[in-house]
Formats: sequence, structure tokens, C-alpha cells
Amino acid sequence: MKLTITDVAKEQLELLKDESHSYLRLFYDTEGLGCGVNGQPTIRLTDKMFEDTDETVENIDYKVIIDRQQTTFFKPDMKLDFVKGSFRLTSPNGVLNPIIPTGTIKNEVPL
Repeated sequence: MKLTITDVAKEQLELLKDESHSYLRLFYDTEGLGCGVNGQPTIRLTDKMFEDTDETVENIDYKVIIDRQQTTFFKPDMKLDFVKGSFRLTSPNGVLNPIIPTGTIKNEVPL
């Protein structure tokens, strides 16, 4: 799995990131959306990597991780961009999430 981050998205991530957030997590968010298959691919900044359940995602700029069980909700090749004040996650097949507000990516992932 690979995530490319555009220059404008990198700039925005740098504004949000601090020393307590060493990883960018790809996360399938189901909170408030019903069952586990009704969710949205999104991103989170975090300081936690779980060796037994997480795997790394190819990226040259950031340490990107994902829970192995959530990989099915993402594509092998993705791009993170910043458009009109929000992050956007896409793949060659289309848009995975058109609006990821900056205020949501610093939320810790519920376990």
C-alpha cells in the first residue's frame, strides 16, 4: 500500500503536527455511522503504533500506518491532497473521502 502526499497537503500537515504526533494513521472511521462497513476512509495524527496489529504504508515524507484489518477499506495506491480548506483522499479509481476537516485529524483513534 502506498500514500502520496501533495506539497500543499504536506504544508497543512506540518501546521497541525506536533512532537506528540509521530505517525499519520489511515483510519476507517465508523463512529456514528451504524455497522462496521458503513464508514469513511480518513486520516489521524497519532503517537501510537501497535506492533501486533499495525503495518506501515509506503510514503517518503511521513511514517504512515494502518491497522491490518482496515486495509480492505483503502486502495493500494492513494493520494492525500488539500483542497478548499480540507484534506481529500483519492485513488486512481476515484475519491475515497472528499472532505476530511483539519479539526478531525488530531483526534485520537478509539480502541
